[in-house]
Amino acid sequence: MTLSRRDLLSGLAAAGLSMAKSAPASTVAIARCRSYEDDLAGKLSRMFDQIGGIGSLVKGKTVALKLNLTGNPKRFPVDPAYPYRNDPVTVAATTHLLARAGARRIRIIETFFPARQDMELWARYGLDIKAINNSGCRVEWENAQNLGLGRQYVRVKVPWGGYIYPAYDLNHSFVDCDVYASLSKLKNHWIAGVTMSLKNSFGITPCSLYGGDCGPSGNEDPQQERGPVCHNGARTPPSGVPQEIDPSSPRDYGHRVPRITADLAGVRPIDLAIVDGVESIRGGEGVWNPGVQIIKPGLLLAGKNPVCVDAVCMAVMGYDPKADRGVKPFVRGDNTLKLAEAQGIGTTDLNRIEVAGLAVKAALHDYGPGPIGKTI
Repeated sequence: MTLSRRDLLSGLAAAGLSMAKSAPASTVAIARCRSYEDDLAGKLSRMFDQIGGIGSLVKGKTVALKLNLTGNPKRFPVDPAYPYRNDPVTVAATTHLLARAGARRIRIIETFFPARQDMELWARYGLDIKAINNSGCRVEWENAQNLGLGRQYVRVKVPWGGYIYPAYDLNHSFVDCDVYASLSKLKNHWIAGVTMSLKNSFGITPCSLYGGDCGPSGNEDPQQERGPVCHNGARTPPSGVPQEIDPSSPRDYGHRVPRITADLAGVRPIDLAIVDGVESIRGGEGVWNPGVQIIKPGLLLAGKNPVCVDAVCMAVMGYDPKADRGVKPFVRGDNTLKLAEAQGIGTTDLNRIEVAGLAVKAALHDYGPGPIGKTI
């Protein structure tokens, strides 16, 4: 018996629906934290207790902590007045708590420009390098924008075959760890609608292989972002790097970015998700988006399942985590959370997610219609 394309697509849709219904639920903690001096470390510690503790997760292990230092400083200089990147206090507090919970080694990772291993590049973000290095365990730093400190890239397959690519070549740091933690911000995203835990992992793709100037053989000194390769598919990754499953698929960035993000959530599962909503912006992910505004929700959120965490984040922002494209905040792109849920990563069903600490209703901070391109 030969299956028609319609039968095949129907079967895949049914399988996705089944996985979504069985997607795991996990506790998400919310805390009120009105400033970075408001006992942030103490509140984050209590949140970790509320989600079941992190000792069994990190004790004796290597923890990779992915930061969110988004934006090319060459094009958009670091400006502390706009809190769209990690605040130094949250980074220091998180590393100290990971060490206190028994982590053997913490490797702090991010992909930024220039693609060099230079501590001054980390310090430009205001990070207290000395304090972090004295967290209580071995601390390493790696800019994963290229090979970094590794000898070769690591190929990791997407468990379900992939939405856009069947596998991704990554810096070794994302695989050479026992636990992968994400430290992100509570904010909108111009394409993806929102950017918290899941979207933070979009940045694990090295621009040496997925940047606009990666060329046919890769480029260990990339200068361009991922737009031509990942966002609109105008260029392919270098020879030898996994190529697209379907080159005839839509070149629309609102189609591609959410799906690549979901792929990467399967490639490198997030074991601990922390979202900083103490201070942030709305209307976009950075100062390059027109109309962004500084806001102060005064919140912290944390959990062990990134889809569950992001679903609660969306509820706190005044959004429906099950919303489709065209419904706020998904102005230009599909819902990454639902794409990840369809593959069984986590649930977006708020009725299945236990919320500890501050209730969603008490934490509500209206982020408005999303990244609409003008003052909200």
